[in-house]
Amino acid sequence: MKQTCLLIAFVLSLPLAIFAQKTKEESATEKYILRLHENKFRWMVNKKLDSLNAILDERVVYVHSNGWTENKKEIIEDLRSGKLVMNHVTVTEASARVYKGAVIVNGNAVDLQLLYTEVYVKREKGWLLVSRHANRLP
Repeated sequence: MKQTCLLIAFVLSLPLAIFAQKTKEESATEKYILRLHENKFRWMVNKKLDSLNAILDERVVYVHSNGWTENKKEIIEDLRSGKLVMNHVTVTEASARVYKGAVIVNGNAVDLQLLYTEVYVKREKGWLLVSRHANRLP
């Protein structure tokens, strides 16, 4: 009886273990998006606007920690003009959750005292940032 109960418990737990594991594709996507998200900060600091432009969705909503909201055109123009200046960004912690066609990144940039969430969506052009929201740490 005890062996039967253990066998049933083991069989019932298998689907949980199988579904909890990431696929190779999910792991590769997660790594790619985390690199892309760090590159985005580097491109903003170094004003690599062509690279930045290529990963921003046309309908991106970019919410800064002070509540200032920008679209793609405004982000690029404000970086170009100097209205928006990013001197340095150090991502101290970031994690990604992969879903079918989308990835959500949660991160912490300690030098800016920020917590943020970014959403990337797979489009014909590749992975694009569609939404970002940041909050200042107290």
